[in-house]
Amino acid sequence: MTTTQSNAPLTQQANPVLRVPPADPAGAAAYFGASLAFHADVSDVAAALSAGGDPGFVVLDSRSTESWDQGHIPGAVHLPTALVPEQAGQLLDRSVPVVTYCWGPGCNGATRAALALARLGFQVKEMLGGFEYWAREGFEYETWQGRTVRDADPLTAPAGADDCGC
Repeated sequence: MTTTQSNAPLTQQANPVLRVPPADPAGAAAYFGASLAFHADVSDVAAALSAGGDPGFVVLDSRSTESWDQGHIPGAVHLPTALVPEQAGQLLDRSVPVVTYCWGPGCNGATRAALALARLGFQVKEMLGGFEYWAREGFEYETWQGRTVRDADPLTAPAGADDCGC
């Protein structure tokens, strides 16, 4: 028989989720509202781009030329992160919001590109998931050989549905 060291409820003992209590509702609303001002997900970007017409933003691929050649979002502007400070003014219109992406969640190139763009006076969001999740969710991408689509990974996108319902 196992006993606990204390009579306190489990949530107050060693529960790693509640070890630091959740923020108050007003603080949580401010945080999550701000998060949406800084981020877009691949599904929302894809939906806006496929709706036809001007989506109201430009997509910027901040990866290297070799990475761009492996595949990129159709219509994206290619500008590696390191070149943003010197070339963004010539390639982008400051009146049009920019959505940056890099490889994926394990890469902060899109974050660094977004920071550089913001410092130059651009409105900017980072696309969560990057190119990895764009391809994994089954959205069309482009290589030097043309456009292609992978089957959606059922761990990242619902099988047989147009969207996840989020």
